[in-house]
Amino acid sequence: MKDGLLTDRQKEVLRYRKQGLTQQQIADIIQTSKANVCTIEKSAMENIRRARETLDFLYTLDASHLCTIDPGMDVLDVAPFIYREAEHLGIKVKYDTISLINKMREAMPERLRARHIRDKIEVYINDEGDLYFG
Repeated sequence: MKDGLLTDRQKEVLRYRKQGLTQQQIADIIQTSKANVCTIEKSAMENIRRARETLDFLYTLDASHLCTIDPGMDVLDVAPFIYREAEHLGIKVKYDTISLINKMREAMPERLRARHIRDKIEVYINDEGDLYFG
């Protein structure tokens, strides 16, 4: 039985990449071509993206859409904006400002650059005040 969505080869390539090795160095170690390593890595990243989308769907099943964070917004303005929107729903967000920003950064690192939002982020909240970003 498969342990997850990644093959053993994909896991191996990702481990080497995490260590800072280039695709050519990995190809030399596992005795394949650089193009093959590129394909393996790309497939692994696609599997991870699909898994994240699936988890996002699962987490938002019991959550309501709270708001949309637009591109260009300063990260420091996001928390007060989310708190105001949650207050309108009568739900207390269970994160302080720093924790909220960190949670958003962890969930959507590619959508933030420095202190600004690069791409639109949808925010969901459940009745317990837990936030999810999509």
